[in-house]
Amino acid sequence: MLPTEPGPGPDAGAGAALCVSIHDVAPATWDACARLAQAVRDVADIPLTWLVVPQYHRSGGEPARMEAGLERALARGNELALHGYTHLDSAPRGPGLRERFLRGTYSQEGEFAALPAQEAARRIQLGLDWFAERGWPVHGFVPPAWLLGEGGWEALRAFGFDYTTTFRHFHLLHGVAGASSGGVCPSVLADAGGAGSVLSPSLVYAARNRSGRLLSPLLADVLAVALARQPLIRLGLHPPDLRHPRLLRHAQATVERLLATRTPLTKAAFANRLLTSMVPSNRHPASDASQCRRSTTDHCRSGAARRVC
Repeated sequence: MLPTEPGPGPDAGAGAALCVSIHDVAPATWDACARLAQAVRDVADIPLTWLVVPQYHRSGGEPARMEAGLERALARGNELALHGYTHLDSAPRGPGLRERFLRGTYSQEGEFAALPAQEAARRIQLGLDWFAERGWPVHGFVPPAWLLGEGGWEALRAFGFDYTTTFRHFHLLHGVAGASSGGVCPSVLADAGGAGSVLSPSLVYAARNRSGRLLSPLLADVLAVALARQPLIRLGLHPPDLRHPRLLRHAQATVERLLATRTPLTKAAFANRLLTSMVPSNRHPASDASQCRRSTTDHCRSGAARRVC
């Protein structure tokens, strides 16, 4: 086992990070998710981000073992993020080719791909209430299948989450006044409101079909090389990956290789680092972040929402 949270090697860019996440965490998938986490720990005991789905496929299930396991994960310094509410795309499908591909061929689980803002906000609030009932902190929202339509974006910005991720980017949801992309971290793209995003296509495996199992490790290797100078590389693991030892071995080798030049962080920790990189040198990022969260208080109607504002 490698040392816990090794620092970046001599050739790494300043602050280069690796975020490893376990997707689709729910009672029905808990055994697989726990074994994926153990496979990562067999390489190094690094902080993980667990993407939790409160009502995964509307299946319910006995939550006691999962909740106990996630309590232990929090105690280890891991992060829990909200990953949709049902992980099912139930909205009507439009006629466009792009939409038919994304919501039919690519995935049928993009819950927030086409929801109107009001319904997206309702589901996010239900998820936050679920987290609050368990006393769990939540800083991030990751849409199922990384698909987030206009209504989802509108709803998401009304809450106090620190970040979200799509397939290609890591997004800060609230920035700071005076932040720009020309400061400490030139890889950060800042919008007019001071929020920022980093290009970071996720390394992920297509475990459900043979061609995907053959090609996705090769694509992950290519992406890892292409992103070598970027501040963030993300690796996402899903329960079906566990059924294929070749994919699991590849993931372990990838983690080991990337840890030679990158610091492992939760997504929340990387969001904090990214915010810090955007703050002018005479500003204090913690106070700016607090100011940003206070500005969204009017949108936070329940105790669960206030936890992330």
